[in-house]
Amino acid sequence: MNRALSICALALAAWLLASPALAQEAPKKAEAPKPAPSPSEAILQRWNDTGRKLIAIAEDLPEDKYDYKPNPDSRSFVAQLLHASASMYFFTDAAQGQKARYGDDPKPDELKTKAQVIAFVRKCVEDGANLIKAKGDAGMASIIQYPGTARQYRLTDLAYGLIEHSGEHYGQLVVYYRINGMVPPESRPKK
Repeated sequence: MNRALSICALALAAWLLASPALAQEAPKKAEAPKPAPSPSEAILQRWNDTGRKLIAIAEDLPEDKYDYKPNPDSRSFVAQLLHASASMYFFTDAAQGQKARYGDDPKPDELKTKAQVIAFVRKCVEDGANLIKAKGDAGMASIIQYPGTARQYRLTDLAYGLIEHSGEHYGQLVVYYRINGMVPPESRPKK
């Protein structure tokens, strides 16, 4: 018992002697805060984040599930994905003074394979990202008249509206995944 008590006392003494030395180590320098993104950079980050999720889900879902519908009146997985992606042109084309190249939905008969669908989703996201970069802060703050209507929009508002729209449809795609007993890429543990 005396020996165990001596060992404990010795360990406690060593710890007490070492504590002040450890406490006097130079404090780690905190990283300088990063500046806030500019307005167009913030939009670009959101645009690319939504696009990244759409691309990931398009790449991940097995092609044999692309035609899945939770009920007969619903859009299929691929129709949801194409709608969410093609709707990005309601921003991109309008910002260039053109009517959106796709109506509510692109024609899926032109996109028959998974590879074609993925390429289409990538192109929709890329075209929007390139336009946001090209416009910059001043261009994104400009007001346009939406083609074919009397409505005016600030490009930032139009971009955020389409980001939200595509994000809502991404949420529906997540439900399609879950109904099929799968975990969508964004919900999986990060490696």
